[in-house]
Amino acid sequence: MLETTLNVRVPNSLLKLGLTQEEIQRHVSEWLVFSLFSDGKISSGKAGKLLGISRLDFIKLLQARGIAFINFTEDELNEELDAVKKLAPKRKK
Repeated sequence: MLETTLNVRVPNSLLKLGLTQEEIQRHVSEWLVFSLFSDGKISSGKAGKLLGISRLDFIKLLQARGIAFINFTEDELNEELDAVKKLAPKRKK
């Protein structure tokens, strides 16, 4: 993957936490990808590729970081639930 180097300013107090440059780079990259994914600008598959992991591993990483994979509005959730109810077979009493 082609890379570009950017200068990122971080407070010295973060460095005092014992983070290495590699760890900071990983966190910054993850944060940017999480942000793009949460904003709907990239898919979970693209997010995984950007981080060098599979789509499934990206979804697991979201879960580990407490970030919702599916983030429906209340109206969208109600539409989905209505659709599921219509698909579910009716039970005989």
